[in-house]
Amino acid sequence: MTQHRGIGRKILALAIPALGALIAEPLFLMADTAIVGHLGVSELAGAGLGTAVVHTTVGLMIFLAYSTTPAVARHFGAHRLHQAYAAGRDGVWLALIVGAILGVVLWIAAPWLVSLMGGHDDVARFAIDYIRWSMPGLPAMLLVLAATGVLRGLQDTKTPLYVAAVGFGTNIGLNVLFVYGLGMSVAGSALGTSVTQWGMALAYLWMLIPRAQEHSVNLAPTWSGVLGMAHVGGWLMLRTLTLRVGILATVFVATGQGAATLAAHQVIFTLFTFMAFALDALAIAAQALIGKELGAGDVGEVRSLTRVMTRWGIYFGLFTGLVLAIAAPFAGRLFTSDPDVQALITVGVWVLAASQPLCGVVFVLDGVLIGAGDARYLALAGVIALAVYAPLLWLTTLAAPGAGAIIAIWLAFAVGYMAARAATLWLRARTDVWMKI
Repeated sequence: MTQHRGIGRKILALAIPALGALIAEPLFLMADTAIVGHLGVSELAGAGLGTAVVHTTVGLMIFLAYSTTPAVARHFGAHRLHQAYAAGRDGVWLALIVGAILGVVLWIAAPWLVSLMGGHDDVARFAIDYIRWSMPGLPAMLLVLAATGVLRGLQDTKTPLYVAAVGFGTNIGLNVLFVYGLGMSVAGSALGTSVTQWGMALAYLWMLIPRAQEHSVNLAPTWSGVLGMAHVGGWLMLRTLTLRVGILATVFVATGQGAATLAAHQVIFTLFTFMAFALDALAIAAQALIGKELGAGDVGEVRSLTRVMTRWGIYFGLFTGLVLAIAAPFAGRLFTSDPDVQALITVGVWVLAASQPLCGVVFVLDGVLIGAGDARYLALAGVIALAVYAPLLWLTTLAAPGAGAIIAIWLAFAVGYMAARAATLWLRARTDVWMKI
């Protein structure tokens, strides 16, 4: 019991600040939306299209944090601080290189991407403005991901919380200044976020560079290290891509079932995403702790952490599921006044509530295997889960529009897809192979 309490304290010390930092990202988006929303419908729609492109790009690059965390944590656990900071340096350089390349590509491709997404006239113009004025900040956004991964690997999730909190306040002030004070419209919102991201990136560099120099780490990259990070990151990017494809395919099917089903699905998915923050905080703690203990060679502690965090994932899932089940009859009223859509939201949220313990297992075991650096297996498991999900999703097209469709879609996604992911992760976690990678 005493050992479990000690493990619990370790998990909470990392998970609680991580949760706060995770919440900062949607708050950035909400602030941008609120500020731009008062400009007009075309401006808001254009910013929405532009945001979708930018956030999809950054979301696919999350591997920069997920590959850096376990690499740094392993060295940290083995008391090899020189190698820990060297791995972090290579991760940061990879972020800057990828960010610079993508920034140029997306700046050039912005009109084509907006047209592909159906933007036209003023909406297209504002969307292009948002994408292009965001591109100067893209290298900083990716650097922030990598630097956050470095600190997580060093078992520090508090500093990213503080940086995110200051960044959130700064972002609001700059966006108001640029959008309204300087009359830059949607472009001002993107520029404000770009400047804020560079401020956050420089804050991380200000903290990390002296620490690296204290441990005699050359600030120039080692290309073998950068390529090694890119190799692991490539597998993790494939893992993330399978998730994105699954989500987009679900939206496509929901769209085919009519406007009411699509509207209800959007609300339910928003609730799914919000509840995922608590579970993702556990996953981040798992990444940092598992990497550290594997570096220390303490296999017994790794097993104990995995067991405890898996139970916690189930418990957190039960809690979030209970909250959703209670809120289901009222949740729709917060988002729409249409009684038909409200009814669809209610039944969909009940399905989502029932799936939460399963989701908890998926998030935690995903974090455990990321922490172990088991990127190749995670990518292949993602492909398998997507292959299982595809026919389940196709079967939902046979359901009648309305409640039947929304229940079928969310049974397929929150139960079927998550069960496939849980099975592949659990089968791996119960072996010893991933501890030796």
